[in-house]
Amino acid sequence: MKRTDYILIFFKGIAMGAADVIPGVSGGTVAFITGIYERLINAIKNVNIKNIKLLLKGKFRDFCINMDIAFLIVLLSGIAVSFVSLAKLMTFLITDYPILVWSFFFGLIFASTIFVARSVNWNIKTVAAFVIFTIIAFFVTSPENAPLNSDSEYWYIFLCGAIAICAMILPGISGSFILVLLGQYLYMMEALAKFNFIVIGIFLCGAGIGIVAFSRVLSWLFKHFKAITLASLTGFMFGSLNKIWPWKTTLSKFIDQHGTEQPLSQKNILPSCNGDSYLLYAIMFAFVGFILIFTIEFISKKIKHSKLS
Repeated sequence: MKRTDYILIFFKGIAMGAADVIPGVSGGTVAFITGIYERLINAIKNVNIKNIKLLLKGKFRDFCINMDIAFLIVLLSGIAVSFVSLAKLMTFLITDYPILVWSFFFGLIFASTIFVARSVNWNIKTVAAFVIFTIIAFFVTSPENAPLNSDSEYWYIFLCGAIAICAMILPGISGSFILVLLGQYLYMMEALAKFNFIVIGIFLCGAGIGIVAFSRVLSWLFKHFKAITLASLTGFMFGSLNKIWPWKTTLSKFIDQHGTEQPLSQKNILPSCNGDSYLLYAIMFAFVGFILIFTIEFISKKIKHSKLS
């Protein structure tokens, strides 16, 4: 690859990392839009015994070629830069401006749903998959449900890493959004912002095992049931919008590891039920989030077109 290709991949990594930090748009969606999705899945899938043996035998060149190591290192570097640089900002914004932030996320998820839906070959089977997963997601992600675990034991952080990374490489589902559902989003953002290497290391160990295992399942699903898989993801995103609804009232609370009172379960309400609803600003932020997805797609198409011409 040329040096310009590496620079472009690095910035695609930054975009993927930014997407994965925000619980609204998937890094997998960015990879899908920017044309590196299949290459990423194939590189991850090649983490196998055969290639590990090449490394142990000292055949580094063959190992690097089979694993597409240069591509992975450059891409992961961009993702890491995004994670570290955005963690503090996201922690601050989601704590101090929740309605505006969740409105932005709402726009992102809604646009991501439309984007993925456009790539589905719609028929009876795919429509059925969409409806089923919309219903499942709506009830599973209801804000009235308490997170699966509000504590932050190491075994649970490991499990969250394994589950969230699977969502991060799916085109449509945000890994950070999964962390919201699992009750660990803010905790992990704080860990990144404060460079808590123990927590980050445990999370990455879970992510490493999860992504190697899941990439094979995902590759098989896309090979044999691509349309149904994409329709199911579309339904999951659409049904999950109720979790991202900006206006909520708290039903129950818990005390976190810092001794701070945090909401445990909530209920969606209309903006009119909230005296300080920021309705106009919320609509503006949702619109910006919505437009951002299609802006990324437009820029990606321009880059592809310039490469071909």
